[in-house]
Amino acid sequence: MANTSSRTLRLLTLLQSHRFWPGPELADRLEVSERTLRRDVERLRDLGYPVSSSRGTEGGYQLGSGGSLPPLVIEEEEAIAMVVALGAAASSASGALADSTLSALGKVVQVLPPRVRRRAEALRAVTVDSPLGQSPEIDASVLAVVAQAIRDSERLRFTYVARSGDGADAQVIRHVEPAKLVTVGRRWYLVAHDLDRADWRSFRLDRLREPEGTRARFRQREIPGGDAAAYVRAGLKQAGREEDRVRALVHLAAADAQALIGRWASVTPLDAGTCEVELVARDAAWVLVALGKLDAHFTIEVASPAMLETLRSWTGRMALALP
Repeated sequence: MANTSSRTLRLLTLLQSHRFWPGPELADRLEVSERTLRRDVERLRDLGYPVSSSRGTEGGYQLGSGGSLPPLVIEEEEAIAMVVALGAAASSASGALADSTLSALGKVVQVLPPRVRRRAEALRAVTVDSPLGQSPEIDASVLAVVAQAIRDSERLRFTYVARSGDGADAQVIRHVEPAKLVTVGRRWYLVAHDLDRADWRSFRLDRLREPEGTRARFRQREIPGGDAAAYVRAGLKQAGREEDRVRALVHLAAADAQALIGRWASVTPLDAGTCEVELVARDAAWVLVALGKLDAHFTIEVASPAMLETLRSWTGRMALALP
């Protein structure tokens, strides 16, 4: 997002959160000069927001009451980026912080232009958020088209790049009935019924090119097992290499572990207070975040030499960083 757009949005949020802001305090919160603050206030006024100001030693700014606020002028990709970032932050937070983040997300969506708001709301409605709070990487325009097709139950056509990514044969046109978006770590997956193969598939969105709706409507089918996240996880586990598997003995009740990361790992109870957790991941950081989220003692029992070396390197650096 552009710095000016980001700062303007934050200024609007601050003005909505307090009845009155002293000028120096507001500039300090935004980490800008008072001169820059005055320019940002003028930009809000140009957009139609009723911001009043007073001068003097006790001068400041406040958002006027009455009337509905006009839409926030912002690019569509910036809006999608905000929705993704705030959604990821909300999924990783807890308590009051999670509530505040969801509140901010709601405010952002409300002040978007109607067309952009519909796409942002579609994205929120059809996505199963990752509980590990990592911001997924994907082209915002691809994400918006796919999310809207899911929301509208519209068949989708796109070019899909095979894992090898080499040659013309690696790119295949696919026709699907899209069902759900799922985030896993920094990846997005589309769960859809593949019309050409007459079966369910999950597609990595970073390999998906030029998606377009076909205007052909369909009736949503039930995802195998009824859980899109579990379906993606099972597919990743089946396709995962042995060197990507990590199994840990965790001193925590299986039900508690299941509630925290069960959708992204296999949890097997051993006794009342112990369970076995198995993950498939090529990123050691993801493994550490997942196991760390359990907030319990654990011992890694199975991992490839390469994964163990990376984990030791990470934990060694963390130990050295502590005072």
